[in-house]
Amino acid sequence: MGSCTRLLDDADRLLRTMGQGLWPRATAFLLRMALEAALADFWERTQPGVRDCDMNAQLLCLTVYRDQNTVRLAVRAWSALSAACRYHGYELSPTAGELRALHSEVGMLATRLTCPTHRASKKEHST
Repeated sequence: MGSCTRLLDDADRLLRTMGQGLWPRATAFLLRMALEAALADFWERTQPGVRDCDMNAQLLCLTVYRDQNTVRLAVRAWSALSAACRYHGYELSPTAGELRALHSEVGMLATRLTCPTHRASKKEHST
């Protein structure tokens, strides 16, 4: 979780010192990299082979190892950050408030991925 924490700290620093320029997209990239690092650390401890899969496969596999709320949080954060990282001439950059919310979500996700109490239950898989 070390690289995830450093990336979250860097994103937080950008959010606190925002000015003109590319900071919103740079912050989004840092947050997405933090999410990727948190998942990579999780897979390294849990199922090392999954770490080499693309992100959609990793998120799908996460349903087996973590509860639905954690999986939803991961999917929502990944989707929002992926959209925020893409440049479209007709879309505005993410706002500081949106990025702050995503920062909180990625931090919460990183915590949940290291905590054994957020495991998927057998009941979730039997339905």
